[in-house]
Amino acid sequence: MTNDPHLKRLQWRAHHRGTREADLLVGAFFDAHGSGWSEDDRAKFAELLDEQDVDIIAWATGTSPPPDRFEGPMIEALKRLDYIRISR
Repeated sequence: MTNDPHLKRLQWRAHHRGTREADLLVGAFFDAHGSGWSEDDRAKFAELLDEQDVDIIAWATGTSPPPDRFEGPMIEALKRLDYIRISR
């Protein structure tokens, strides 16, 4: 990863959500996209991490629309779910 303390904190928060499902979804999303984010993207992700896990999962799966403040490329990438690895 990086020595950037802000990115390390985001990574830790993404992987330690409180439920296994959210850890996998949000953590994998961060792992796939976090290193390429701008400061604005990092701030948006930090704001997203303040939301409830059930809401983030609902936005990712399309069962509930995200609030307008989250609409945009980050949520569209979250909805693709192509970053989740499932072991078989």
